[in-house]
Amino acid sequence: MSAFRWIASYFAKGDKATSLYKRGMLKAKKHDHQGAIDDYSLALEVPGLSPEMMAMIRYNRGLVYVACGMAKKGADDLNEVIAMDGAALNVKSAAQRKLARIESRTSRHSA
Repeated sequence: MSAFRWIASYFAKGDKATSLYKRGMLKAKKHDHQGAIDDYSLALEVPGLSPEMMAMIRYNRGLVYVACGMAKKGADDLNEVIAMDGAALNVKSAAQRKLARIESRTSRHSA
């Protein structure tokens, strides 16, 4: 493989993940929860994702899961973000805050 093809392939992977991530965000804003989850899930399958990008995608997918009533799946994604090496600290902190809100709601509803 030529150097040009390798470089083009490398950037195409990043562009594909970014495009899916952005499309997922647009669908989430339009309350197309399943469409957003599908796009985020596809983006996570793109090989060679940076830890930062993977954390942002998982965080956003977790939020969508929570928004559509699948708090357990959302909490699973948020816990994965917190445990990830290389995830940005602000994304980890946001995931921790969201988990605390989920736990607070769950305990109020079960009481």
